[in-house]
Amino acid sequence: MADCDNGTQPLTDSELENLSFEQALKLFEETVAELETGGLNLADATQRYERGVRLAARCNDMLGSAELKITRIKAEYGQQMTFQSESVVDPSDVWDDDEE
Repeated sequence: MADCDNGTQPLTDSELENLSFEQALKLFEETVAELETGGLNLADATQRYERGVRLAARCNDMLGSAELKITRIKAEYGQQMTFQSESVVDPSDVWDDDEE
């Protein structure tokens, strides 16, 4: 699987597409750590940078899709999820003045 190559091989489009958000984020974080550590030659650093950009784009796409899905759910079921101010009970109204 793609997360077993420790960043030395470029991810294919298919491998990138098949990653879960959590897998892509983990690989992105590992790639950033490798770049921040330094010690890579220019070719390896460039390859890691490209890998990081692709992983970041994949994570961003997945987050955008999730956000769109949540927006659609809220629009479809929003009436059921919204608390209406007139249905909120005022605690001071619960006590009957005659009970005092």
